[in-house]
Amino acid sequence: MLRQITPDITYIGIDDLRSHLFESQYPIPDGMAYNSYIIKDSKTAVLDTSDKATAEDWKDNLQTALKGAKPDYLVVHHLEPDHSALVAWVLEEFPGLTLVTSAKAIAMLPQFFEGIQLEGRTMAVKEGDVLDLGRHSLQFFGAPMVHWPEVMVSYEAATGTLFSADAFGKFGALSKCGYTDADDDDWACEGRRYYFNICGKYGGPVQTLLKKLAAVDVKRICALHGPILENPAGFVKLYDIWSSYGVESEGVFVAYASIHGGTAAAAEKFAEILKEKGCPKVVLTDLADCDQAEAVEDAFRYGKLVVAASSYDAGLFPPAYSFIHHLQDKAWQKRRVGLIENGSWAPSAGRVMRELFAGMKEVETVEPLVTIKSTLKAADLPALEALADAILA
Repeated sequence: MLRQITPDITYIGIDDLRSHLFESQYPIPDGMAYNSYIIKDSKTAVLDTSDKATAEDWKDNLQTALKGAKPDYLVVHHLEPDHSALVAWVLEEFPGLTLVTSAKAIAMLPQFFEGIQLEGRTMAVKEGDVLDLGRHSLQFFGAPMVHWPEVMVSYEAATGTLFSADAFGKFGALSKCGYTDADDDDWACEGRRYYFNICGKYGGPVQTLLKKLAAVDVKRICALHGPILENPAGFVKLYDIWSSYGVESEGVFVAYASIHGGTAAAAEKFAEILKEKGCPKVVLTDLADCDQAEAVEDAFRYGKLVVAASSYDAGLFPPAYSFIHHLQDKAWQKRRVGLIENGSWAPSAGRVMRELFAGMKEVETVEPLVTIKSTLKAADLPALEALADAILA
């Protein structure tokens, strides 16, 4: 689809409605948008390309938008293949074009395009450099590890448009989620799942980028995934909370991994106890039957987490282990966690969970560790009550 963002800036991205997983792991029931843009001025700049799965459609969009003109620049903000699969084709199709990107990206390009000829075809830009297009210009800001080391973003001053690479992205094809999102809540659901699973580990680099961007007047954000964000102050505020590992919503996330239903019953009863004690929000999730990316999202959203898990092979039931391992990978921190274990003869889940959480930054594991033997019994309720009091304290 082609969309006019401003009189001189055109959206030329493509929706992928065929793929069911992003990065071969994250479910995308509403597809995915691979965004790309073109600025037509005294000089014409193409901003990023697309994924190989959408190559022919993207080429058609580019040629339609160019209307026979030849672009002067291809700006590559991020070299990940879902945004750069067509770089070599663009260089071949337009021999007079200059590739504008970071020095790190130039060094990495041959890893993706064997034999690519770059001599005399590249312009390495660094922090603060400006690419003059005429009425429009692009000022570059380094964004290393948001979420690759070569990433840059650019700011177009005349329109206040930030081309933000993967930052402020969202899962979902634009034909499904809308070309623009004016409502923070509409964007936040899939924007949150995207952030914590794609960029969540790199809160420090995101904070650094946000501080840089505070110096410019951002009126619009054009990310490489998801909708155009107009009036973006609310979205920036959410990114500040997320990247500083702050608590977005007060409540408790109860995540359970149950083999035969005994652990599930304990988790459900614990959720009831929390509600009876006035917990403002209780979210209950079955780790054995959910999108783990959504579970990771909820663990970051709320300040308190309780994991209820079965023992398994003298260790921890794999769905719970996988969930906690994902939290480790994404630098989950600054949270309070409670533990419920189940074991019919030699409970081991609590020990393993304690060890896993002990290695995380500023994560407090509260007492008591509640142990269930096979099924929840009346005698177990005082321990659940005590854990509820401790997690809510």
